[in-house]
Amino acid sequence: MPCLHRCGYAGSVPQPVGINHVAVEVGSIDEALAFFEKIFGELTLRGRGRHMAFIDLGDQFIALEAGRTQPPDGGRHIGLVVDDQEATVERAREAGAQMVGGHDFLDPWGNHWQVVAYGDVQFTKAPRVLEGMGFDDLEKSDKALQELREKGLAN
Repeated sequence: MPCLHRCGYAGSVPQPVGINHVAVEVGSIDEALAFFEKIFGELTLRGRGRHMAFIDLGDQFIALEAGRTQPPDGGRHIGLVVDDQEATVERAREAGAQMVGGHDFLDPWGNHWQVVAYGDVQFTKAPRVLEGMGFDDLEKSDKALQELREKGLAN
């Protein structure tokens, strides 16, 4: 079994557990919410202010902040895990996103989104969280399961 903690270190060192959220700069909160609703339908907001909105993603969230000033993203991107990769890409295209790869697009403010299928990544939600989100039928690909097994994170 692989070492899951800092092997070879004397004493304890902090360990990253995950990412709570990512903040993404957009031009307008209202326009950004409308854009993402075209792709994902009605959004669940965790909170909203004049210059910020927090969109729930199950047990996580993404923050939108008004006031983007930088040019469009190149290599920097956000990997957004979805239940249906092809449908998400098609709806992004229909919403006016600029497609920059097979499963990548730029939103109207130049944020680069990479659409990733849940079944293909090691990232795993607890069964109760999936059930609560209405995704209790999602399954991992054989490749993703093997990667998880190699880390001692799946049977």
